[in-house]
Amino acid sequence: MITFDRAYFEALYQRDIDPWQFRLSEYERLKYAKTIAALPDVPFDRCLELGCSIGELTRRLLSRCRHIVAIDTSIRALEEARRSCPDARVDFRQAHLPDGELGLNYDLVVASEILYYLDAAALRCLALRLAKIVTPGACIVSVHWTGQTNYPLAAGEATRLCFDEAGITSLRTDIGSAFRLDMGRFPV
Repeated sequence: MITFDRAYFEALYQRDIDPWQFRLSEYERLKYAKTIAALPDVPFDRCLELGCSIGELTRRLLSRCRHIVAIDTSIRALEEARRSCPDARVDFRQAHLPDGELGLNYDLVVASEILYYLDAAALRCLALRLAKIVTPGACIVSVHWTGQTNYPLAAGEATRLCFDEAGITSLRTDIGSAFRLDMGRFPV
């Protein structure tokens, strides 16, 4: 069984700095565009991006967010993200979820292809942490591939568990041929 720990992801980025082809993939381009389009048409003050990888979505989120705290477990990925996204409005932080310093007062949380790497206990812990660090009524967007994986949770299962545990109200679910996008709101 694969353990999706910090060493797993560090080794992945050592072999290939863009292991999922974020920069070249049509799937990724479409997913990023739909993620940004799904956001409410308001500027966000503080965004928490979970699992930022090499910063491709982070750069796109800057068009809608005044400040972003972008989290990843891989130091190598974060080095590349800082290089490719040198904007002072982004604070890249190393943390292996559900642990690590996440900060406070977010009005947007973005979880793009990250929740299903956590087992149920870790995801419950993360969801409870998120509920404590967001502003009342904060938005969350969760986007995950719906194909077969060897991850601890499936896309829908991970999103439902996170939303239920944090008391998030589901506002929208779009399930396409390759990924699902869920938009929700934390309690007021």
